[in-house]
Amino acid sequence: MKQRTWPTRSDTLRFKSLPLSNIKALSSRSTTIPSISRLTRSSFSSDSRDFSTLPFDILTKIAASFTLPNLQAASLVCRSWSDALRPLREAMMFLRWGKRFKHGRGGVRPNLEKALDSFLKGAARGSTLAMVDAGLLFWEMGRKEKAISLYRKAAVLGDPAGQCNLGISYLQAEPPQPKEAIKWLSQASVAGHVRAQYQLALCLHQGRGVDHNLQESAKWYLKAAAGGYVRAMYNVALCYSVGEGLPQSRRQARKWMKRAADRGHSKAQFEHGLGLFSEGEMMKAVVYLELATRSGETAAAHVKNVILQQLSATSRDRVMLLADNWRALPSCH
Repeated sequence: MKQRTWPTRSDTLRFKSLPLSNIKALSSRSTTIPSISRLTRSSFSSDSRDFSTLPFDILTKIAASFTLPNLQAASLVCRSWSDALRPLREAMMFLRWGKRFKHGRGGVRPNLEKALDSFLKGAARGSTLAMVDAGLLFWEMGRKEKAISLYRKAAVLGDPAGQCNLGISYLQAEPPQPKEAIKWLSQASVAGHVRAQYQLALCLHQGRGVDHNLQESAKWYLKAAAGGYVRAMYNVALCYSVGEGLPQSRRQARKWMKRAADRGHSKAQFEHGLGLFSEGEMMKAVVYLELATRSGETAAAHVKNVILQQLSATSRDRVMLLADNWRALPSCH
């Protein structure tokens, strides 16, 4: 499922991803599975426990969202666990091949049919990671009911990515089901899924499926931003800038706007460039405005050209070189 700032508005609006009127808020839940290292450490501390008595169906549900290293660690606990987790270990092999076929890695050509087949084999062995990847492919193919079915299976098993994708699917359904979306986005958000936190914040900000609550919305924007989600960084900057849900603070607004800009958010690059221009930082301003222009922010080009006329030829060459060599910092999208 393609991620974009939601809901879509006209690209001419300055604060596209942060509607500032006619809005409503609230929700949460969930528990995170303890890391397998903590699980095995605490388990081994008690000699009186017989791990082999844990029912296989419970063990496989607990481990459904485990990655290969966690599955390998859990398989060392006892022979019974190793046998029970064998299908999930096999699922990791199919998951790996699915990703190779999807992206054309590991010496194979891209082949979406083989990728989907591999993901479905992994899903059939109980891996929620494979369920989510298969769901993504079904969604991209337009087979949305199949995608939602797989997302739901993963979500029920506690997979935060499955819960997030299921929630977004309900938002995009015809007709939309915002209350159901909030239920799953809340669970994923409490589990720490940054994309879900951002989507929940948008729903709270707009009152979609919940009552309008700017403070709660800002709280989830901040959590997603702290987790590296760029769109949330931009919205946090706007919240601080106008004092919506957060105390108005020019310093905090500038900090978060720069963080978003440095991670490739084109509107943040435009806004940050304007801020630098207003402070007389002409060279830095042009770099960010040039980056925004290259990403399609046409209004940035007009401001950039005005500043360039005030710079020497040497300075103009310098800022263009800086823009050419610029690389975005790592982030979640």
